[in-house]
Amino acid sequence: MTAPTAFAIEKDDLSGPEIAAFLEGHVLQLRELSPPGSSHALDLDALRAPEVSFWRVSEGGSLVGCGALKDLGQGLAELKSMRTSPTRVRSGVASALLTHILGEAEQRGFERVSLETGSFGFFAPARALYTRFGFEYCAPFAPYTEDPHSVFMTLELPRD
Repeated sequence: MTAPTAFAIEKDDLSGPEIAAFLEGHVLQLRELSPPGSSHALDLDALRAPEVSFWRVSEGGSLVGCGALKDLGQGLAELKSMRTSPTRVRSGVASALLTHILGEAEQRGFERVSLETGSFGFFAPARALYTRFGFEYCAPFAPYTEDPHSVFMTLELPRD
């Protein structure tokens, strides 16, 4: 039996070329998959906004994933830019990162974390992951509106 993989999860200031290229691949892929107006991936400038916290996941010094949490105000946060390297899909990267981000959200006193993801097959593994973590399907939340290409999910966080 092999030992579980240890991932390093740390805040990233989005200034390095490696993370820029990783995110560019993310945005391009999502824009190719989604019709115009239905891709809601944040670019580098939007991820650098003060209300966004961004983390990178590394393993053995290699970038294998990323994710962000956007403060929407009034105790609400949005999960953004969850991405796993295509060579590391289904290897625990997303689960480790989601655990970390939800822990951060809880520590910061958020009451709920919501997300938008795609409605078609490519996004089924992501939806399954979020469901395993307790996210439930919900109506669109600000700033989103109904879109047949989008699915909205939310998770109420434990309160002290």
